[in-house]
Amino acid sequence: MEPILLIVSSWWWLAPAAAGAGAATYAGLTTRSRRARRLELDAARHEESQTYRALVAAKARVRSAQADVLTAKSRPTLPGAVDARRELQAARQAEKVASLALRASRSRVKAGYAQYRATSSRDPLPIDRLYASHDAVNARWLAYETDVEKALAYPQMTDPRHPATVAFFQAQREALIKRPTLRDRVTPQQYVEYRVAVRDLEMAFDEAERRAGVPRAPQSAPGATAAAGLTAAAAVISELADRLPSLIARLPQPRNGQPPAGRVP
Repeated sequence: MEPILLIVSSWWWLAPAAAGAGAATYAGLTTRSRRARRLELDAARHEESQTYRALVAAKARVRSAQADVLTAKSRPTLPGAVDARRELQAARQAEKVASLALRASRSRVKAGYAQYRATSSRDPLPIDRLYASHDAVNARWLAYETDVEKALAYPQMTDPRHPATVAFFQAQREALIKRPTLRDRVTPQQYVEYRVAVRDLEMAFDEAERRAGVPRAPQSAPGATAAAGLTAAAAVISELADRLPSLIARLPQPRNGQPPAGRVP
């Protein structure tokens, strides 16, 4: 009996140490799983902070351009009045783009939060869904490499001399570079960059198929569950937010030296 008591008195500290280590391990695994599941929401919040800083910078640029215009008006002898008005117009356009991008990012945060609340532990992680989208595009392209009938019917899909095919290959390379290797340690910034690369890849592949004359596949029916609906809504909002700055940039610019109607520089 005495040897047993001696062993217990010498090694009693192992029990609380093992319990503490087990609790820390469980907490770490739980925290990592929760972080991976809300990765899309964290990425949306990260984009919101970036777009907010961009809007602040755009407002500062407008104020600086307005000061330059007032300086040019107060000193008519100094050259550069036309350039100052042109800079003010460009600054106001950039401010409008930044404001719309901020509104889109806030809508994406709301959609991401609703999607996070609707998903369960059985649903795939956001990074896994992005992996699946990337792999699906690669599988569609690989069919033109392995299927003899498709290769003969649409040779442009594998011909690097066509501009649309070259653009797809470049987007494919960019998506492969941006693809995270450690799925459990993906940061919001990495997720955003990879998501943009995957969407560029999808659009480039669709454009290559359109140029090659491949008939469009029928659209699948929307999901019946609430989670599927929220996922589709979040995807649409994210796509609109990604394309919004480029769409705004295509708007016709006012003529140089002429301020917009109803505004006095």
